[in-house]
Amino acid sequence: MQFDEKWSFVRKKQKHCRPGELCCGDCWDHVAFDPQHRLVLSVVVGPRIDELTELLVRDVQRRTAGRLLNLMTSDEHPAYAKALREVYGQVVQPQRRGQRGRQPAPVKEIPQGLVYATVHKIRENNRVVGVQERQIYGSKRELKQALARSKVSDRVTTVHIERHNGSDRGRNARKTRKSYRLSKDWDVHLAVTYFTMDSANFCCPVRKLRVRLRKKEGKKKWRQRTPAMAAGLTDHIWTMEEWLSYPSVQR
Repeated sequence: MQFDEKWSFVRKKQKHCRPGELCCGDCWDHVAFDPQHRLVLSVVVGPRIDELTELLVRDVQRRTAGRLLNLMTSDEHPAYAKALREVYGQVVQPQRRGQRGRQPAPVKEIPQGLVYATVHKIRENNRVVGVQERQIYGSKRELKQALARSKVSDRVTTVHIERHNGSDRGRNARKTRKSYRLSKDWDVHLAVTYFTMDSANFCCPVRKLRVRLRKKEGKKKWRQRTPAMAAGLTDHIWTMEEWLSYPSVQR
């Protein structure tokens, strides 16, 4: 699982907002991305605060039934380490030293098997000239085993979610950098963000996910697949009409 945040703004940038002015300013997409299936697992939109980062991690835990994932990576935003400890941590009661004094308060410890590492980018003249891996949770042996089991990379990286961020900026014109296109309404910005993220899972085939067909299966050599197809959530590429007309609440 790869975590990252993507910056945009509504109406005007944060530095131009007056104190107490609401529904404008910087707006961040907190994204949890499954690199194996190119699937956006969860999105939380809002200011870049620790509470929303924890909300993202909690949603990932809920959608994965609470199981520990093989490997989690992100940039060096410190909120992720705090959120992972809060969400996945196990409550432990420390032993009291001596016979007097109050009982120590319970603390949360990282469970065995949770592996989290970050990517440190070395920059010179605003250009990335090197990348370093920094392990936060888990042992070196567990990290090595997690990378060996990974089907997308043999090193700690966030390249897949960063590539997705670029694709999403192309789908959502209001997030294009250095242009006159921008959102003027906070609710519309949120709606379009969730629309482009969710529809891409079901409606947009990814070249890396295609599978080669046998000669007996027709003239086509490849079967195109969307992230949802690769993850086993559907068996076909959804049209935009099908996506828009599908009821969001199943009764």
